Amino acid sequence: MIAIVTDSNSGITQKEAKELGIYVLPMPFMIEDEIYYEEKDLTQDAFYEKMAAGAKISTSQPTPEEVTGLWNRVLAAHESLVYIPMSSGLSGSCQTAQLLAQDYGDRVFVADNRRISVTQQRSVEDALHLAQKGDMSAGQIRDFLEQDGGNSSIYIMLDTLTYLKRGGRITPAAAALGNILRLKPVLQIQGEKLDAFAKARTKAQGKTTMVNAIKNDIAHRFGGSVKDVRLFIAHSHDSAGAEAFREEVKTEFPGCEIVLRSLSLSIGCHLGPGALALACAQKHVP
Repeated sequence: MIAIVTDSNSGITQKEAKELGIYVLPMPFMIEDEIYYEEKDLTQDAFYEKMAAGAKISTSQPTPEEVTGLWNRVLAAHESLVYIPMSSGLSGSCQTAQLLAQDYGDRVFVADNRRISVTQQRSVEDALHLAQKGDMSAGQIRDFLEQDGGNSSIYIMLDTLTYLKRGGRITPAAAALGNILRLKPVLQIQGEKLDAFAKARTKAQGKTTMVNAIKNDIAHRFGGSVKDVRLFIAHSHDSAGAEAFREEVKTEFPGCEIVLRSLSLSIGCHLGPGALALACAQKHVP
């Protein structure tokens, strides 16, 4: 039996993992020089409370012992596993896992499918379906995920530039100017890194920008039909805003299911609260 393992950057909770029959490695964060683990001793609410209080927060990689410790527990009950970490373009944890996997022969396969958050979650669901179907090996599932990795898009509208400035992603002067002008930058994740996509003057304009970007992707990358993709709306500590946005998006994509999730804390760490995202991934299984 093939096990599916991911990390908490996927946004999949431990409770959801248990219900699905998969395994999730909690990701560590450094907050004022203390280490916390997502969901073990760091909830979404606690994370954003510390952020609002001005705490120094940074992402961190799990130790090799934490990764292999989980793998060993999983392999005690399974023949092999497919590990789906966050994109190698956003963290070095994927490359570390690939090196560690070399000691496991044909029992551990690390899939670098260049995704994070809701699209990473979709990869986990696809992998689980393929494992349960039973006609592919763990290596073949890994290969499928890596080939499929680019068939996804995430567009994220920021509420503030403050946290990008704290992380050194933009200069203090640019952040100050952007906040004064009340700009709502729209960023994108297309395969690997977090990049600039557009600048909006208002939230309404930013939402329209994201909707039009997804429509363009569907038309030119994903077969031309919304039936060929799964849509997601994600947020950083703004469930009310995300729910309202979902109602707006439903009118643009009638009859399409739109999954609502929280952005993973690894993204929230750099973007801050109030971010809204619209994402899609190629649909392979129900």
